[in-house]
Amino acid sequence: MPSKERQPSRKSANQIGKTNNPKPLTSSRWSGRRDLVRGDRYDARWEQLAESGQNIHGEADFVEAYNPLSVLDAGCGTGRVAMELYRRGIDVVGVDLDERMLGTARRKAPNLSWVSGDLATLELGRTFDAAVLAGNVMIFVLPGSERAVLNSVANHLTTNGVLVAGFEIKPDTISLEEYDLAMSEMGMEPAGRWSTWQRDPYQGQRYAVTAHRRV
Repeated sequence: MPSKERQPSRKSANQIGKTNNPKPLTSSRWSGRRDLVRGDRYDARWEQLAESGQNIHGEADFVEAYNPLSVLDAGCGTGRVAMELYRRGIDVVGVDLDERMLGTARRKAPNLSWVSGDLATLELGRTFDAAVLAGNVMIFVLPGSERAVLNSVANHLTTNGVLVAGFEIKPDTISLEEYDLAMSEMGMEPAGRWSTWQRDPYQGQRYAVTAHRRV
């Protein structure tokens, strides 16, 4: 995998129009919330953390450890993870339903591939070595669509590709048992579970990072 840091290229910009999902967008738990900070204001929080000396790229560190050449950032938000992966030399496409979040991503990295799309019906016409659902994506998708989201994302993986999701365990959202069952029914093989993106052991904490491989 290339390791040299790089800036967005014109070649990447030419891919954007080819990957946009033509299907109509739906709503989600996220879009239904009015108390959540979005766009530039959301992004500013991460910038403040970075300026304070904190590592804000735990997800990118985690995913890069699998040595992927390409990554689907599913539910990319303002693009923090996708842009860092691209900076490390990885081909990445970011997908999100929230145009305000994507607006920030496009402003900061206009030459990367940002797709307006519903993860439950996503069809990009290509595959990736890895897919990541960071930022609590799984608890913000439309209730009842969780299996469709996971199936859609998994269908964009190459054979032996890894799907990683990190989300909070809450009573009114998908449980780890439901998540594991859905992945098992899709033929995805468990590849580990941790309590943080720094790979701390999972021992029943309220946050879990789970990896599965497509076999």
